[in-house]
Amino acid sequence: MIDVNEYFEGKVKSIAFSGGELPATVGVMDIGEFVFSTSQHEVMTVVDGLLRVRLPGEPDYRDYASGTSFEVPANASFDVIVAQQTAYHCTYQ
Repeated sequence: MIDVNEYFEGKVKSIAFSGGELPATVGVMDIGEFVFSTSQHEVMTVVDGLLRVRLPGEPDYRDYASGTSFEVPANASFDVIVAQQTAYHCTYQ
């Protein structure tokens, strides 16, 4: 089954699907600042673009460019700054 999701007044859109090994989403973030909350462990990979991310417990933002990934534990939140439209792939455990 494929589900379409929309967040932050349409500035973040994703399509959820059953990945090869784990549930996954692919999506696009528009320019803006967002706070995401997790219910599961997530691995997010930037497909095209750049995300500035402040992970839980970290004082500073780090840049993640195309081809790089970061992990977020379950039941946490993280901050994202998007300066250009950016595509991502996320898996859930």
